[in-house]
Amino acid sequence: MEKICIKIVEKLEKQNKTIAFMESCTGGFLANSITNISGASNILKVSLVTYSSEYKLKFGVDKNVLDNYTVYSNQTSMEMARNVSKFANSDIGVGITGELGNTINKKPKVYYTIYFAENNKYINKIIEVTGNERKEMKKKVAEKVLEDLFESI
Repeated sequence: MEKICIKIVEKLEKQNKTIAFMESCTGGFLANSITNISGASNILKVSLVTYSSEYKLKFGVDKNVLDNYTVYSNQTSMEMARNVSKFANSDIGVGITGELGNTINKKPKVYYTIYFAENNKYINKIIEVTGNERKEMKKKVAEKVLEDLFESI
């Protein structure tokens, strides 16, 4: 994972672009991974862990979205990505929400969005996560998000 983070930091530095994260189920895993890389302070504006709906709302997620689509949806991850980008005045926002545990009779599912402020473009993804340990599932999600982020920038 370190290699992809190095590539992301280098690429965003060359493009003179910044990024911000609003993470829920990953609990800051993305931000931790990026900040392990020298030069991260040049590209990462802010990272928020909005684990509760209360703080998703405080940072701009529309209550109607939560009520109509639930906290576990691409509509919510879109709101998270756009609003963290707006809050931080960053070029890119990433929003991640989903279920990694407490799922009965269904696979854990994560929703994430990569948002580009310049052209109001959204890349939405849904992934089903396998595994029994939350830490390992968070790592799998972060790896996938970082791969998609690198490919999209």
